[in-house]
Amino acid sequence: MRVIICGAGRVGVGIARRLSRENNEVTVVDQSKELVRAVTERLDVRGIVGNGAYPQTLEEAGAREADMIIAVTFSDEVNMVACQIAHSLFNVPTKIARVRAQGYLDPGYSDIFSRNHLPIDVVISPEREVSEAIIQRMTTPGAFETKAFVDGRVWAVGVKLRDDCPIINTPLRQVAELFPDLKITIVAIKRGDSMWRAHSGDMLEPGDRVFFIADRSDVARALEIMGEAGRAARRVIIVGGGNIGLFVAKGLEKTGNMKIRLIERNRKRAEEIAEELERTIVLQGDGLDRSILREAGVAEAETVVSVTDNDQVNILACVVAKREGSRRAMALINDQDYGPITEAVGVDRYVDPRATTISTILQHIRRGRIKGVYSLSDGAAELIDAIALETSPLVGKPLREANLPEGVMIGAVYRDNEVQMPTGDMVINAGDRVVLMSMRENVKDVEQMFRVSIEYF
Repeated sequence: MRVIICGAGRVGVGIARRLSRENNEVTVVDQSKELVRAVTERLDVRGIVGNGAYPQTLEEAGAREADMIIAVTFSDEVNMVACQIAHSLFNVPTKIARVRAQGYLDPGYSDIFSRNHLPIDVVISPEREVSEAIIQRMTTPGAFETKAFVDGRVWAVGVKLRDDCPIINTPLRQVAELFPDLKITIVAIKRGDSMWRAHSGDMLEPGDRVFFIADRSDVARALEIMGEAGRAARRVIIVGGGNIGLFVAKGLEKTGNMKIRLIERNRKRAEEIAEELERTIVLQGDGLDRSILREAGVAEAETVVSVTDNDQVNILACVVAKREGSRRAMALINDQDYGPITEAVGVDRYVDPRATTISTILQHIRRGRIKGVYSLSDGAAELIDAIALETSPLVGKPLREANLPEGVMIGAVYRDNEVQMPTGDMVINAGDRVVLMSMRENVKDVEQMFRVSIEYF
């Protein structure tokens, strides 16, 4: 596949890395010579210095032969025009644009991205997606990773095992035998820098990061069994009133009787969001100021989430909040180098917007009837939600005879409005939603399993 990526920032480079690993022909376009030089030195990609919205630049990048353009520059307008030019002049089949300004995403203007106006196939709003990820993680405080599939019926969850976890040193097959009615499949284990597909004989150790796929209704019990029981927060403090902070507050207001406080440093912005929010109390001040945190009720807060546009502020705000009595703290981290630091200083969870955006883009890059994708451990593995077609090699035979690749494990099957856990005797039917985990080297195999073949027509 020939792909043009406009923008050599964190997201652009992340997508370029992922696609080049999979032997796609990737060209990265950016106006910065330094960024283009850096990405071409680190990755097996072609680099073009120029404006992605210019026809000449896109032609030089190979737009006439391109299968896809992904526009993720820092300018919404450049992203949108790049897709328009790619469509009008070069007939690029698939066009993806990142759009941050919420004025473009107003439901009243949804027709703007239609084929007759701005022909963009996929519009990505990082702020909204990150906000949803934060809200979802707040509902499962014991997990460091959560992702919903199949319209929220199936969840994938990551949890770090503590020393007192009751299933430590227990083979996974025994865990399944101990809790036969629990709809959960452990699909992957990460120990140190190594990650692998889970096997029935694997023994879990303290510090392991375990990923499981489960029926949504069994997630809380599964976390309890793994020693990470914890109720969702009822008192929340949000530090930062940008788009993400505003979206998180609005989302939490819909959950019911939650007490929400939001701290915003800029007075004008604080007044603006106070008018938009219904039940959230907005405080104007610095989230690093202990007196402001105390006024917000930090000592009684179950969760403080810091979502300013400064990673250092987010980490420090969480550290201060924990010392002031907050039970948990979550930070928004744009620079992945800060990720390991957060745990060392006592921050319970962090959210990486880059990883969230890359996962959304991958969903539309993957071939086949793929409905959802979520990247794990910087691309070491992927969680995939796919629809089984009549021509799929999975259909019509027991799973034990399906010859799945070593790095692929089915976690759940959604059929007839019911979540079912896979067994060796299970037969996949056409139309089933299959949620699985695939190691990086087997993603292409998964795409082949769910691709539309000529026999389908």
